[in-house]
Amino acid sequence: MNFETTKWRRDALDDVMVDDETQARRKRRRNIIIAAIVLVLVAIVAVMALGGRGEKAAAPQAQAGDTLQAVTVVAPGRREIDRVITATGSLGARRDMPVGVPGSGGQIVRVLVEPGQWVRAGQVLAVIDRSVQAQQAAQQAASIQVAQADLSLAQNELDRAQALVSRGFISRAEIDQKRSARDAAAARVRVAQAQLAQTRAQIGQLDVRAPTAGLVLTRNVEAGQVVGAGSPALFRIASQGEMELLAQLSQDDLARISVGTPAQVTPVGSTQSYAGRVWQVSPTIDPQTRQGMARIAIPYNRDLRPGGFASVQIRAGTTTAPLLPQSAIQSDDHGNFVFIVDASGTVVRRNVTLGEVSDRGVAILTGLNGDEHVVAMAGAFLNPGQKVRPELARASSVMNSANAN
Repeated sequence: MNFETTKWRRDALDDVMVDDETQARRKRRRNIIIAAIVLVLVAIVAVMALGGRGEKAAAPQAQAGDTLQAVTVVAPGRREIDRVITATGSLGARRDMPVGVPGSGGQIVRVLVEPGQWVRAGQVLAVIDRSVQAQQAAQQAASIQVAQADLSLAQNELDRAQALVSRGFISRAEIDQKRSARDAAAARVRVAQAQLAQTRAQIGQLDVRAPTAGLVLTRNVEAGQVVGAGSPALFRIASQGEMELLAQLSQDDLARISVGTPAQVTPVGSTQSYAGRVWQVSPTIDPQTRQGMARIAIPYNRDLRPGGFASVQIRAGTTTAPLLPQSAIQSDDHGNFVFIVDASGTVVRRNVTLGEVSDRGVAILTGLNGDEHVVAMAGAFLNPGQKVRPELARASSVMNSANAN
């Protein structure tokens, strides 16, 4: 039993010796791996240290510039801008002439014109029955012949009496009587002639004539209709075909215009504009609306129909003012304003008064000199006192970009 125990113990020692060698090899391998990792880490730290020097040099510049918001600004300057007054109104004839019955009237026999036709002054528009007046004229013409016969007889008797008065056969009193009879006969002739002329004038009034050359706008009569002196107008004529626009303007706008001011009229539903001129400015102002009437004369065109609606742009002189894109204009409860960027890059609010608004931009009447740097876009995202990085752009390019959008 002792032998067997001794043999077991030797095997155990051999096993212990084998395990120590294995552990030694593993330990050396682990040390090598740790050394390699340390070397790699040292290399990484060295690379980061070299790159950090350049970053530290550029850091102040990045903090000074890249952190500020960039905004587009414009220097508007001052430009000559047309003062344009925009209004709307109704179209009508400049001289709308109603044509009625000039005489006693009667039954319409013929109507000779239609709406839309051009007529000349004195042209017959309609004819009224004249059969009764024609008979009266014939009777009066016959009365003239009778009176002329009586006048001829009275003149002959006077001539014979004057030949006998020198012989003493006829007295002076008889001569005076015959002369009076001759004068009375001549007067009756003149009366009959006047009555005939009156009847013929009445017959002439049975022709409804155009009082002036122009365009027939309406016809309110038909053949067979009985008309009289109290009848409504039978026709309406636009004298010379001239039209006008009646525009309601504020008291301030009326003060800017005068007779002869040019204007452009555009009918509703049309892209065509027609040149006109102000020919009358209302001398009074409506106390309720504080508005007055401006009348713009327009030459005839078939697209301009009385009763239609149109817009008008009246050019009331020029003014010199800064011009900004609409995107630069802000508004709140305190009115209209813009943001400007001062020399230190600080956003400053500036209240402004707006003028004419057109495709070119918005005129600034007060609040700007024109040499400021005005924030052109994104003003709603800025606050007064904020620091920004301004980028100057041309005002024309900003306006073109805004119009395109």
